[in-house]
Amino acid sequence: MKIVTYNVNGLRSALSKGLTDWIAAERPDILCLQETKAQPEQIPTLELEALGYRCYFFSAVKKGYSGVAILTRREPDRVAAGMGIEKYDAEGRFLRADYGELSVVSVYHPSGTSGDERQAFKMQWLEDFQRYVSELVKERPQLILCGDYNICHRPIDIHDPVRNASSSGFLPEEREWMSRFLDSGFIDTFRLFNHEPNQYTWWSFRANARANNKGWRIDYAMASEAARPLLKNAWLLPDVRHSDHCPAVLEITI
Repeated sequence: MKIVTYNVNGLRSALSKGLTDWIAAERPDILCLQETKAQPEQIPTLELEALGYRCYFFSAVKKGYSGVAILTRREPDRVAAGMGIEKYDAEGRFLRADYGELSVVSVYHPSGTSGDERQAFKMQWLEDFQRYVSELVKERPQLILCGDYNICHRPIDIHDPVRNASSSGFLPEEREWMSRFLDSGFIDTFRLFNHEPNQYTWWSFRANARANNKGWRIDYAMASEAARPLLKNAWLLPDVRHSDHCPAVLEITI
């Protein structure tokens, strides 16, 4: 089974740039999308269903903002939207699909780049997210959490760790949270299989960052320890360009 996570930075925009053709060629079994920035009725779902996908969306209350989706070739046993925390669910950040013993989540962590208030919101989210997931994994032990975490974990995950040391997304407290999260029983699946530098999933639109590969690795497929036996391979697709992010792929055996 091939699982792909992709922050499309506006699903309608990505579709206008050939996303449908890419999905048809790549044929992921499960495609987790973030930052869809659309209400379900604004999305050409029939176009995606024609490729063989069932489409599930969890949109923000605010139009044109946030939102996650799961497109799946295999029908889930259950789909659950949100974490039951209103201030986060109103922003459309968490969507889960269950397949037998396995659960796959599309999650969009907040960004703190717009100022102190949103950075504080992000830090509170991180604690609440970890608390929620620590309970969820008791119920659903084989758990894969795909999405944009808006955090680079280690210096290898960012092109300029020195000059970005005080930037949201690479703050010491964010990186410390990521370490604690992984230590609590989760696996950064990409780093399980790939230890090379200069591997990124997001590039600024400014200063030819993507052309010069001045990027950040902030998109992850995290797997619970109980899912470790399923993990087969993981890689990035930096040449796929419907967004300022690129897809990250996790291959599992199920």
